[in-house]
Order: sequence, then structure tokens, then C-alpha cells
Amino acid sequence: MSRNLSLVIIFGLGILGPCLVFALGSYASIQALGRNPSAAPKVFTVLIISLIVSFILSLIAMLVVFQLFAPE
Repeated sequence: MSRNLSLVIIFGLGILGPCLVFALGSYASIQALGRNPSAAPKVFTVLIISLIVSFILSLIAMLVVFQLFAPE
């Protein structure tokens, strides 16, 4: 497997994972708020924490790929 193809796969999976976390987390929080609107502060706090963690993971994946793309 070529180096560029492996880096594209790493980059794709590193971005696809946090995007799925964002989509599924947002969907679940909307469902939870629809069932119990009084739990909004707790749901919002957990949603923000999970989105920050997924953003940090995608940022780390991007930095790893950019470091691997650097000329040798």
C-alpha cells in the first residue's frame, strides 16, 4: 500500500469518527430533550463535553496526518 493511500485512510477515519459522534450525540440529545425538557442543563453539559472530546480527537488525527505528510 502506498504511503499516500494509507495517510488518506488515516485522515478519513480520523475525521469520520468525530463526525459520527457529533451526529449521533446531537440526535440523542434532541431526543432526550423532547422526552424530558426539564433535563436541558444536564443534557447540554454532557453534549458539549462529548463534542469537545470528539473535536480534540479529530484535531489530533489531523496533526498526525500532517506530520506524516511532512517531507523527510
